[in-house]
Amino acid sequence: MAYRCVQCGFPIKTLYVQYSPGNIRLMKCENCKAVADEYIECEVMILLIDLILHKPKAYRHLLYNVLNQETVETEGLFWKSTLSFLLLDAYRSLILESSREDWGSSRSFTLLILTCWKMLMDVFFGNLMFFSTFLIMVRIFLRTSLGNPRDKDIVLAISISSYVKVWEFPSLVIFIIDLFVLSSNIVALKVFTESTMSRCIAACLSAHAVKLFATQVLNFRLLGTWNNDGVQKISS
Repeated sequence: MAYRCVQCGFPIKTLYVQYSPGNIRLMKCENCKAVADEYIECEVMILLIDLILHKPKAYRHLLYNVLNQETVETEGLFWKSTLSFLLLDAYRSLILESSREDWGSSRSFTLLILTCWKMLMDVFFGNLMFFSTFLIMVRIFLRTSLGNPRDKDIVLAISISSYVKVWEFPSLVIFIIDLFVLSSNIVALKVFTESTMSRCIAACLSAHAVKLFATQVLNFRLLGTWNNDGVQKISS
């Protein structure tokens, strides 16, 4: 992955020239003639604010110029970001379950096991459906082939663009956060693939919808199994 100008996305060989420690000169883009990446001299908080504001140039800086294959070991970063994504999704599921259920001492051990099992299925099965659908939709809408080296980069971009899940938030606004994650995924996909906004929206929305549908169906089946077992125990 080559460096990119954060303004227009044009490939660039180097972002700056260093004359001495602490003395650098930012390079200009040959295409738009602007400074290729002004975030190099900015505080991290400024980058974070621009990411929250969904500015494409902030995503170009992060995905192309920070997470560059020449400077970052992307294989390890891919697995770390995927694991972090799953852990944060488990935390989200825990918040939802704690808001729906009474987590007091009166809960039976069997119901506790069922709840933990449902959380694990939500996280692993739901995200398996999410990423599988996402890659298929990318192939359909963005006309890329499955199994190529860019698949890992795309999954990495989606995982990192879900950074908002690390925030502390009450369960009442969790679905607003989900919408924000969806919009972040769309911007990251558009920046990384340089495709049209409508195609990126279709790909991301399809993946999130399939994940929601799959987890809801799974939860209904688990709840039905629990209710049937409970009725049988009571009747016996």
